[in-house]
Amino acid sequence: MVVFRIERRSGLPAYLQIVHQVEQALRMGALVEGDKLPTAAQVAATTKVNPNTTLKAYRELERSGLVEVRQGAGSFITRTLATPQTAPESPLRTQLGAWLREAREQGLSAHEVTTLFDAALVDVFPEAAPLPAHTPAG
Repeated sequence: MVVFRIERRSGLPAYLQIVHQVEQALRMGALVEGDKLPTAAQVAATTKVNPNTTLKAYRELERSGLVEVRQGAGSFITRTLATPQTAPESPLRTQLGAWLREAREQGLSAHEVTTLFDAALVDVFPEAAPLPAHTPAG
């Protein structure tokens, strides 16, 4: 079962964080077709978000064809987003795991690894660069 984590200071609405986390779990193979998502009450208990927030996220996932809501039974995954390249046993994921373990052994923190990864990602995928913050003219 997926466990959601809500980052309140991210600026991203909680329901979209839930949507993105489900999509990420689907890409990584952590959720597969037929898996049941936690109930809105379970998500509320672990994340302290309003159950309606979770229901909004699940409706969004249902509209995108990733989830089926069955009255009285729960919300179930209807398809995967995983590819062979992102599967847990894929060579790329194995290599990335080895690199992460090496970074940890060399004393890098998770924040430093994220910063390093983000910089390398933008080097290879310039379109992944964050948009510049809007500053009012003054």
